[in-house]
Amino acid sequence: MPEAKDLKTNDEIAWCPGCGNFGILNAMKKTIARLDRNPKDIVFVSGIGQAAKLPHYIKCNCFNGLHGRALPVAAAIKMANHTLTVLVSTGDGDCYGEGGNHFIHNIRRNIDITVVVHNNQIYGLTKGQASPTTDPGYETKFQPEGVILEPLYPLEMAIAMGAGFVARGYALDLEHLSWLILEGIHYKGFALIDVLQPCVTFNKKNTFDWYSKRVYKINDDSSYNPQDKISAFRKASEWGDRIPIGIVYKTEKETYEERSGIKKRPPLVEEQIENIDIREALKEFI
Repeated sequence: MPEAKDLKTNDEIAWCPGCGNFGILNAMKKTIARLDRNPKDIVFVSGIGQAAKLPHYIKCNCFNGLHGRALPVAAAIKMANHTLTVLVSTGDGDCYGEGGNHFIHNIRRNIDITVVVHNNQIYGLTKGQASPTTDPGYETKFQPEGVILEPLYPLEMAIAMGAGFVARGYALDLEHLSWLILEGIHYKGFALIDVLQPCVTFNKKNTFDWYSKRVYKINDDSSYNPQDKISAFRKASEWGDRIPIGIVYKTEKETYEERSGIKKRPPLVEEQIENIDIREALKEFI
């Protein structure tokens, strides 16, 4: 199995120096090395954005699709071949904005995929307009008088929609983030890991220094029970002087693959398709 250093590709990294995405990339490589799976059995799916470039920098299978459309592709891949480990690399705009509808309904389906959201609270690739998670009042060159909209709260939303694994990581804490992603992969069902990822170019408020003074690990506290939904809601809603990171909510649920019977059948690539007569199916088109 590969070590983290073996997963590097020859693609030139197109992120700004100091970008929080580098931390997520390094944590992801650590995770893949610890997963003990052949890279050919791992698929990264992404849409459009700075976060969507991450699969280009890891030696695994990759599908790079349209803006906001990573989740339906990931779901289709998992349904076609449930033996694969499927991960989504997406951003707060890509997943919660353009892809918000897919986010909601794939939580409902509970397909066994792991969704890692690079949440920098800004649109980085398109040069700095407010995203669905930008703090109210923050001034951008597109919102010069400050953001007036209420932000979307992804952790609370995911818990309310019935997601069984909801977590938050921090791009500067590689070991903790790698552990979270690994836990999400091992979880049987839809796993959300929202990662606090500072944008050093366009978000001058939510910086590494700003986060480092506020984040704390909830799973270090033995009294916190991530299976308690009410407690999870309270933790998910904390924002400001203290920001929790870790597994916020976790509960076991039946997956789409189990409910639909897909898991009992071989992957489509292994189905026997020789000597199939399709003439009967074509009659209605004649």
